[in-house]
Amino acid sequence: MEEKRYRAIIESILFTMGASVALDKIAAAIELDSEETKRLILALAEEYETQDRGMRILELEGSYQMCTSQTTYDYLIRIARQPQKHALTDVLLETLSIIAYKQPVTKAEIEKIRGVSCAHAVSKLVEYGLVMELGRLDAPGRPMLFGTTEEFLRSFGIHSLEELPQMNPLQLEEFKQEAESEVKI
Repeated sequence: MEEKRYRAIIESILFTMGASVALDKIAAAIELDSEETKRLILALAEEYETQDRGMRILELEGSYQMCTSQTTYDYLIRIARQPQKHALTDVLLETLSIIAYKQPVTKAEIEKIRGVSCAHAVSKLVEYGLVMELGRLDAPGRPMLFGTTEEFLRSFGIHSLEELPQMNPLQLEEFKQEAESEVKI
C-alpha cells in the first residue's frame, strides 16, 4: 500500500476516535511497525501544519489525537454560542401541548392521555428548556409536576398561557366521542 493511503487511514482513525489513540494500536490497525507508523503520523501532522489546515495532530504520551487548530478556536466559539433550534417531533409536540393545557401535570396524567410512556418526551422537553419541574404532587409516591417555561412562551410567540388557542366546543365533543369509541373496541 502506498504512503498516501496509509496517511488517509491514520487520518480517518484519529478523526473518528476523537480521543487519543496509542501508537501501537494505530500500528496494529494498519499492519505496520511502530517506527514506520510514527513516521507516517508525524508526516501527516507536518502536512497539516505547513498547509495551515484547521486540524492538528498532537502527541500525548505516546498516543496521538486529532484536534482543531488554535487559530480557528475563536470561530468555533462563535458557532457554539449561537442558539440551537431544536426540532420538535410529533410526539414531543403532542406531549408539550398536553403539558401546556393541563399544567401542572404529572407523567402519569400525560401517559393516561397519550396511552403510551412519555418519559423520553418529557426529558427532551426539559432538556430543550420548554418544560420544567414545578414541584411534587402531594399524593402517594410524590410524583413530579411539570409545566411550561418562559422559553416555551418565547418559542411559540405568546406572552401568556391565556393566549393558547382555545378548542372549539363542538370539535372537543367529537374528540371525546371518538376517544370513547376507541376505548370500547
